[in-house]
Amino acid sequence: MLSSLTRFTETEIAGVVIVDLEPVEDDRGWFARSYCRDEFLAHGLDPTIVQCNVSVNRHSGTIRGMHYQIGAHAETKLVRCVRGTVHDIVVDLRPDSATLLEHVAVELSGATHRALYIPTGFAHGFQTLVDDTEVEYNMGSSYEKEAGRGVRFDDPALGLRWPRPVTTVSDRDASWPDVEGRTRTLLD
Repeated sequence: MLSSLTRFTETEIAGVVIVDLEPVEDDRGWFARSYCRDEFLAHGLDPTIVQCNVSVNRHSGTIRGMHYQIGAHAETKLVRCVRGTVHDIVVDLRPDSATLLEHVAVELSGATHRALYIPTGFAHGFQTLVDDTEVEYNMGSSYEKEAGRGVRFDDPALGLRWPRPVTTVSDRDASWPDVEGRTRTLLD
């Protein structure tokens, strides 16, 4: 039996899982396993990682998202904030889901080392809560520009609540269309 150094906690939306480290401490500090293919498989999660990305954000209040990819490039994500703190949100876009357009919000920080596992079929984004925040993404699929999609971070139909005033958002992220009338075609 595999000795777990990670704790997996289901959220209120099926498939979205909080991943907490279980550190082993001694006088040197601590050690924890941040990823183990076998543990992910044992919890019914797709353990595939084909690309790793880093996002460095200078200012508190920065929003990145709400992004996803479609078709053969649909991606799972394991997201961890390694410096600073973010308010991380995922929105269920799966057309046949009982939680379609519902979302989960989790605080991720360099202090807690908490991560969020996001299956395919979800839009993802975050807002930085402090300056100089760094986020790592382990992706189950490579980025493919033509497959990239998004929904607006301030779409009234989603009811997303960001804890800080928005200080920075890209033109692209501010111009994604509303989900109204698109719920059956979001993943096409």
